[in-house]
Amino acid sequence: MLAEIERAADRIGPAVLRTPLVRAGDLWLKAESLQRVGSFKIRGATNAVMALRPRGVVTHSSGNHGQALAYAAREAGIECVVVVPEGTPSVKMEAIKAWGAELAVVPRGDRHSAAAEVAAGRDLTLIPPYDHPLVVAGQGTIGLEILRDLPDVEVVLVPVSGGGLASGIAAAVKSLASGVKVLGVEPELAADTAESLAVGHLVRWDDERRFRTIADGLRAEPSELTFGLLRDHLDGMLTVTEDEIRAAMRHLARRARLVAEPSGAVATAAYLSGRAPRGRTVAVVSGGNVDPALFSEVLA
Repeated sequence: MLAEIERAADRIGPAVLRTPLVRAGDLWLKAESLQRVGSFKIRGATNAVMALRPRGVVTHSSGNHGQALAYAAREAGIECVVVVPEGTPSVKMEAIKAWGAELAVVPRGDRHSAAAEVAAGRDLTLIPPYDHPLVVAGQGTIGLEILRDLPDVEVVLVPVSGGGLASGIAAAVKSLASGVKVLGVEPELAADTAESLAVGHLVRWDDERRFRTIADGLRAEPSELTFGLLRDHLDGMLTVTEDEIRAAMRHLARRARLVAEPSGAVATAAYLSGRAPRGRTVAVVSGGNVDPALFSEVLA
């Protein structure tokens, strides 16, 4: 996996921002919220489009991957269709359309099948949000950057949803610096990965259960691919409450001057909760595409 991550770094280097590590007290923040599409998803989407060179693409997404794929498709001059579930924040849907993609809104349980139907019916290449080696490799480039910018890092905290981000970062970091602890972070209300890793096999939570969390970008489930990588490389899982997520959003805004959506704040929330191991720590701020009304409510 490391070789593919290194190839991805070479491939996408000119196209994505090499995000900084922002110091906030004793914590370093990998500010993926500063990417042009507002999240880390630009890495995996760009890597897949550049490697596969498809005539057109389609995906299902909670919002951020859809924006990233729409952007990558626009840069490549190809067609893009994004299928999102009902309830996706309007700020994310508007951004998807702004990057030139066609948007389809479907019931929560239909997003995978709807994307597959579009792919088959219109001869488009399906680029899933996380269940693809090229997507995972693109996200793993974050791990390479963390090690280069902070070689003596001791702990890396990463949000977990479908597992593409955490599995890619963990594979990169553990391959190059096995002594660094890499921990995944989930909301308590969508902690299916924590439960799955505890019992050693995938445990499925239904949509109603996972959709309770404010962290709309962390409502997906790992695939067989990403779960295998998480099981092999991740050192453990931490969970955070909804109140802790909100507190972390406020902390990031006031102390680091970073706008983070709820999903992007969970790693920081784990650090602030005191449940993460101490040491020189990087928390990945995975995205900043927050609904303005929600952000105002959280900061009030």
